[in-house]
Amino acid sequence: MTYDLVLGDYAYSSWSLRGWLLFEKFDIPHRVTMVDFSKGGSLAEQMPDFAPAKTVPTMRTEDGVVVPDSAAMAEELASRHPDLNIWPKDPNARAVARVLVSEMHSGFASLRNDCPMNLRVSYQDSKPSDAVLADLKRLEDIWAWARKASNAQGPWLCGAYSAADAFFAPVAARVAGYNLPMGKEAMDYVNAHLNDPAFQKWRAIGLTTGPELPWYQKDYPQRDWPV
Repeated sequence: MTYDLVLGDYAYSSWSLRGWLLFEKFDIPHRVTMVDFSKGGSLAEQMPDFAPAKTVPTMRTEDGVVVPDSAAMAEELASRHPDLNIWPKDPNARAVARVLVSEMHSGFASLRNDCPMNLRVSYQDSKPSDAVLADLKRLEDIWAWARKASNAQGPWLCGAYSAADAFFAPVAARVAGYNLPMGKEAMDYVNAHLNDPAFQKWRAIGLTTGPELPWYQKDYPQRDWPV
């Protein structure tokens, strides 16, 4: 079974990164169609074959069903590929992972708005607002809770890499890109993403694919990307 997967810009599209990781980390065959963030008009106009989708990522199953939402993609892929453990196999860890994905899917508006993902640059000092700092504190709290509640061993939140980790990969990119303050345990988790071969593959493509988009740039002093 080979899926069609529609993605946005590799350097800037945080939701596309989440969707792509669901395929890349679990070795699910797929064909990629790209939309162009530099074009005017709506994304829906660039992907008429994937109606009613109007956002990325969007997937289409081999039997033609369009799934235009990353959380729905995670659920559908897990249902169609139960052997891959996209959700943790352990029931308690699985419940924790679903809680994490739900909160990430709907929350952290200040972090999203103030620190849009940009894998082309890292800033020395982004002067995070109180609202962003509150989002970071919430992330530290739920990551620590997840590891304890699921008895996680290793770098990932609920044991083995799961959909929950795919959904937090863009957060790691934001922490790295904006040099955001987090405690040691949280930074260990961020660094697990930054050193993950799949994440590094995505970023390498982003550095060489597509134009720089000025509306993602911030007027902060820059530094080297952290390694």
